[in-house]
Amino acid sequence: MRTHMSTTPPVTRWIHNRSFLTIQVAALFALLLVAGCSDKPIAAPPPPLVEVAWVTNADVPLYHEWIGVLEGLVNAHIRAEVSGYLLSQNYREGDPIRKGDLLFQIDPRPFQAALDQAHGLLAQAEAKQGKTELDVKRYAPLVADKAISQEEYDDAVQANLEAKAAVVSAKAAVEQAALNLGFTRITSPIDGIASIANGQIGDLVGPTTGELTTVSTVDPIKVYYNVTEQAYINFTKLFATESDRYQRLGQLEIELILADGGVYSKKGTIYAADRQISPTTGALRVAALFPNPNAALRPGEFGRVRVKFDVAKGALLVPQRAVSELQGSYQVAVVGPDNKVHVQPVQVGDRTGPYWIIQQGLSPGQRVVVEGTQKVREGALVTATNAAPEPLALSSQPPK
Repeated sequence: MRTHMSTTPPVTRWIHNRSFLTIQVAALFALLLVAGCSDKPIAAPPPPLVEVAWVTNADVPLYHEWIGVLEGLVNAHIRAEVSGYLLSQNYREGDPIRKGDLLFQIDPRPFQAALDQAHGLLAQAEAKQGKTELDVKRYAPLVADKAISQEEYDDAVQANLEAKAAVVSAKAAVEQAALNLGFTRITSPIDGIASIANGQIGDLVGPTTGELTTVSTVDPIKVYYNVTEQAYINFTKLFATESDRYQRLGQLEIELILADGGVYSKKGTIYAADRQISPTTGALRVAALFPNPNAALRPGEFGRVRVKFDVAKGALLVPQRAVSELQGSYQVAVVGPDNKVHVQPVQVGDRTGPYWIIQQGLSPGQRVVVEGTQKVREGALVTATNAAPEPLALSSQPPK
């Protein structure tokens, strides 16, 4: 009988058996570890940390702000009224200008020559008129004595009338030539500040060559801003008659906030409102005047016009960052005495600085989440810490 013998070397079989034994021991250890861990309960995460602010109430002035651009009260665009070469520029660009100051001088020689010629033609016309008057005086007794014909006398009378008309025409030519000579002196029609010149000495200028410079009256200075149609309608509802509206406009306190955030030191007044709502922007253009004695403000500057409309007595205030907007509705996360969160819908009013004025939904002394709102949900337990108070800035905007 044959006996089957294994051909695997003994060393190889020993290595395979040891590897299999190692895998079994590792699997058994993993099972024991899992079984041991399953006996310990999983610790719950701590409540999220949020910052809260208190709902406060205060008397708050209601301001509305609009973007404005500064313009001169009067902007005189200086152009040449006659054609000629510029001989001189007689002002320093950017300096104050008085009414009547010489700005530019056009070469006056051709216009002086034209004036002299007009004077000569006037003298000729006056001499001719003198002769025709003498003819009429001389012919009058002759025609009465039948010494000359009536036709000759009539011709003399008509020649005298023609000579008188020629004198009138010559005088008009003299006046026009004198005006043209005066137009060679380009002067400022107003007090103000002159801009950088567009014309240079030696340029051929005339009525069609464009502006030479602009002089703007800057004290007071005008600020234009646009008020929405809805804001204008709301204003007319508050003041039904035109006289009441003008009286109220005169009482409004207007401030100008400059581009650097500073407030201009002098208060302004409403100057005028446009006659119509713009069909392209749907807004009413309004102009305000601000004193500018030191010419600190210049045309072309941008700023924010801040108008004080009213004072909200005992208004409820919460930081703006505590209010969330969802599809046109507003809500806040209120933290109760038990540190649980309740999501409360609110009705908001105007914004004043970093705060919302709350018209409905909250009470003084409640706490609202200002930092960490994304961590909370209805009924969630939180760890609340007080947020740093925010200063009440004096600006107010209606909700969009």
